[in-house]
Amino acid sequence: MVQPLRHAAGRLAAVAFAAALAAPGPAPSRVDLPGGAPGIGFDDLRFADGLRRLLVPGGRSGNLFLVDPTNGSVAAIPGFTAKSTFGGGHDDSVTSADEGAGFVFASDRSARVVAVVDPAVRKIVFRAPLAAGPDYVRWCGSRQEVWVTEPDRDRIEIFGFDKRSSALRPAGVIPVPGGPESLEIDDAAGRAYTHLWAGETVALDLAGRAIVERWKNGCSGSRGIALDTRRRLLFAGCGEGRATVADLAHAGKIVGSARVGGGVDVISYDPHLAHLYVPSGSTGTLNVLGVSRAGALDALRSLPTVVGAHCVVSDEHGGVYVCDPKRGRLLVFRDTFPPAGR
Repeated sequence: MVQPLRHAAGRLAAVAFAAALAAPGPAPSRVDLPGGAPGIGFDDLRFADGLRRLLVPGGRSGNLFLVDPTNGSVAAIPGFTAKSTFGGGHDDSVTSADEGAGFVFASDRSARVVAVVDPAVRKIVFRAPLAAGPDYVRWCGSRQEVWVTEPDRDRIEIFGFDKRSSALRPAGVIPVPGGPESLEIDDAAGRAYTHLWAGETVALDLAGRAIVERWKNGCSGSRGIALDTRRRLLFAGCGEGRATVADLAHAGKIVGSARVGGGVDVISYDPHLAHLYVPSGSTGTLNVLGVSRAGALDALRSLPTVVGAHCVVSDEHGGVYVCDPKRGRLLVFRDTFPPAGR
């Protein structure tokens, strides 16, 4: 789906990228995104397991980028709202995306739509209007639905997906007073999880479309979310500079906590290594935390990034990608620390 690099410079760049990714140590390589130099207001980053690509919403560039984690090559899917200048923040254009049923679903904050992207032809094939500004987009495979958080309206808007026509149709709304911030869906458990802004997390029943559990998550300001479906652990990133772990099998009991630098936003988790990645935008660091079998957090290392780098994604094979908003690129680290939780 991502075309091979076509010239010698591209081949050399791919070789250098692969070598840097394989090397131990804290120094990152980077992925430069086309048109990203003025800056990109990154927000949500995602690894699409079916496509074997990173989904990198390109904000004001008007592109959704697909990044090949094996060589760093980038394919751009245009058609989202474009803006020539970067004024900071992440309120422009495409900011969240997820994979499902062979398609990619992505928000456009500027246009207030959720778009259906066919990655095989790299085009938007359908757009559905939203009732409010979108934040997170997530695919619910068990119900063939797309869930879109709308924090300005304290709710999640749901669309049914028809694969034959590539169309989205309105299917319902879930009120989430005091939220929603971030979103993870666990199809096997029939649950979705989202934070409330002021230190709580809620579980929603996928079929009943209602909040069925809530607990204090140990944050003053709830931000990023990640999930270990096998061990039933839910991770929260706290804006004030903390990560916490809730045991879903025991009513959200907090079983792990670690302090990091402030400015925490988007977090990521590698279930194979049992490592949690928590970037601090205020201090310009990436904190790598080991997660024990019981959910305790162990600080493995703090790696230097850049100030403002507030979002991260793991490719679940040791590659860790941190956003660099001011330069419109990704910083790439290789996680060489031993697996935790065994």
